Amino acid sequence: SSSAVDAFSGQYTLAAYRRAIDQAWEEIDVLLLPTTPTTYRIDEVNADPIRLNANLGLYTNFVNLTDCAAVSVPVGFCNGLPIGATLVGPAFTDDGLLALGDELHRASFTEPTVGATDLPLSPSVAAGKQGVELAVVGAHLVGQPLNWQLTSRGAKLKEATHTTANYSLYALANSQPAKPGLARSTTGGVSIEVEVWLLSDAAFGSFTAEVPAPLAIGNVELADGRWVKGFVCEPWALAEADDISGFGGWRAFLANA
Repeated sequence: SSSAVDAFSGQYTLAAYRRAIDQAWEEIDVLLLPTTPTTYRIDEVNADPIRLNANLGLYTNFVNLTDCAAVSVPVGFCNGLPIGATLVGPAFTDDGLLALGDELHRASFTEPTVGATDLPLSPSVAAGKQGVELAVVGAHLVGQPLNWQLTSRGAKLKEATHTTANYSLYALANSQPAKPGLARSTTGGVSIEVEVWLLSDAAFGSFTAEVPAPLAIGNVELADGRWVKGFVCEPWALAEADDISGFGGWRAFLANA
């Protein structure tokens, strides 16, 4: 039997694990793990059900206990037995994990089907290149503090590129986390580093709804002449902002700040 002391000790240990995992999400976007350490045959489980079933949860039992989200997909066979992979992310990243899991599932089979049936999977949104291209310039870049707002929606990095040489970049005042503002210049200007992400129509809509003033989603001209949706800044916020255009991008500015 367990005592109250044991219960509280377990809660403290679990809280320590949760803190460690929360810190890990600051450095990584997703974990890719085996769904189970192995695949048992029915007769093996019947012979030793408690121990073998406990072992099957080695890579999944922690998910609910530490407030994570996860999705498991089939990825192939080993010695005639099915194997799966699990994608784990922070709480409420279900949409992004489902989109990533769908791509992993499709990439694991020559002709993927629905479960053990012969029914083909429906067309992939990502494979069809449907959606909206969005240019990001600052806190949403890979490795920056708001990048999760893209990845949690299943957005995919399409390319790293630059704008045409018609833009200015500003470090906005009193912005947390720190963010830049991009503005098209009527005279002069430079080429600014950007990343172009592909979002589904629904993800783009929900993302845009969360963009705070003075930032806005407008149209940005890329170096190859294409126009895509992208972050721009309302002019009224630039009066108190520092012009950092000379750095050519937000990452270069941060590296020299």
